Amino acid sequence: MQKKILALLIAITLHASVIMSQELDSLPSKVYNLKSLNETKKDPQTTVPVMEGSTTSLSRFEVHSTTIKPGLVSHTRHAPADMEELIIVKDGKVKVTIKGNTKILGRGSIAFFMPGEEHSVENADNSPATFYVLEYKSKLPADLDRAKQKGGSFMLDWNEVAFNKTEKGGRKGFFNRSTSQLEKFEMHTTALNPGLESHAPHIHKEEEIILMLRGNVKIHIAGQLYPAEPGDVIFYSSGVPHALINTGKEQAEYFAFQWSN
Repeated sequence: MQKKILALLIAITLHASVIMSQELDSLPSKVYNLKSLNETKKDPQTTVPVMEGSTTSLSRFEVHSTTIKPGLVSHTRHAPADMEELIIVKDGKVKVTIKGNTKILGRGSIAFFMPGEEHSVENADNSPATFYVLEYKSKLPADLDRAKQKGGSFMLDWNEVAFNKTEKGGRKGFFNRSTSQLEKFEMHTTALNPGLESHAPHIHKEEEIILMLRGNVKIHIAGQLYPAEPGDVIFYSSGVPHALINTGKEQAEYFAFQWSN
């Protein structure tokens, strides 16, 4: 009997160690400077890995940028069966196709792919096109029905989203919805006038990604200030004090994504 119990405990321990070995390291809150990261070239595209790991609500979270030459297709594939994917156009124009529906997307435009959804991304311009790719998987079970009820996969061009002026600059609200992986996923852009702070340093439950579009800023993370410029990606973990200050002479603009499950 004791031998059986011992064998069972050993099996449980081995199983737990395998699971732990498969888990990705937790991502730190920091500024990821795109220019300082190493790129990998594999025709027809160049890829710059930005971050890969786990977060408070995500068992896997990966961000990279991809550049493709004129007339070439980045990929034609199904999105991972257990992950969602979001792309944001950084430069140029791309032709995105989702299950036979096609749309040309310019700078600042986005496309969202449900798990397992067939899609392709093609350069639709006469110069290189660059876009960010965010892929993520929740620590909680996926809910495909919830995502379908909220509209499923979609494409949204920058020019389709209304710009609303504010006292500090302006804002574009892209979406705020539930997905298959997340109970809440909200995305907007902020245009911040020179010399202003986005808000006083604060914390919230939601995790957050910032993508810098234009301008030079200082990023407040847990009491420290870090410079950031166009192209940089900033990650705020849940509960970490943060803020953003426009230190340049021109208006700064950036995407902000917040999510929780």
